[in-house]
Amino acid sequence: MAEVKINRDEDFEKALKRFKMQCKKEGILKQFRERQYYTKPSEKRRQNVKRKRRKSKG
Repeated sequence: MAEVKINRDEDFEKALKRFKMQCKKEGILKQFRERQYYTKPSEKRRQNVKRKRRKSKG
């Protein structure tokens, strides 16, 4: 879980930006989007194959 401690003289916006970066680094939003809807195992395999093909071409 992402956690950010705010210093007394620190801006809220700056702390929020650090929190967002930490969430992105940990992959929290990506994981949420993946778990939002159920995908069958066969569909997951197809998506992984597509992803690997795109990575190898580009």
